[in-house]
Amino acid sequence: MKVKRIVADIAAADVAAAARFYRDVLGLEPLMDFGWIATYGSSETMQVQISFASEGGSGTPVPDLSIEVDDLDEALRRATAARIAIEYGPAIEPWGVRRFFVRDPFGRLVNILQHRS
Repeated sequence: MKVKRIVADIAAADVAAAARFYRDVLGLEPLMDFGWIATYGSSETMQVQISFASEGGSGTPVPDLSIEVDDLDEALRRATAARIAIEYGPAIEPWGVRRFFVRDPFGRLVNILQHRS
């Protein structure tokens, strides 16, 4: 047996609010919207991963989601333009990533990161 997909399900009283963050800030594509559930994703091939942590690294809390992007500066620009508070970073971490933390519209702590080349 192989795991084919992992989906993060986030409880949201206002499902439409997801678009302002996950579509407008992060650039994810709307894949499905039935009103009570909306799914955003990417046509890019992604790895299936689940992480378990006692802390978020560098003394930070464990984030609810980690989203890797190809241009962290652009993600930071979009988050700032959307007036989303940056809760940590941007920081260059000793394990080779540059990242910042924000909260999505539902209060979830999101780690937005880019691997350094």
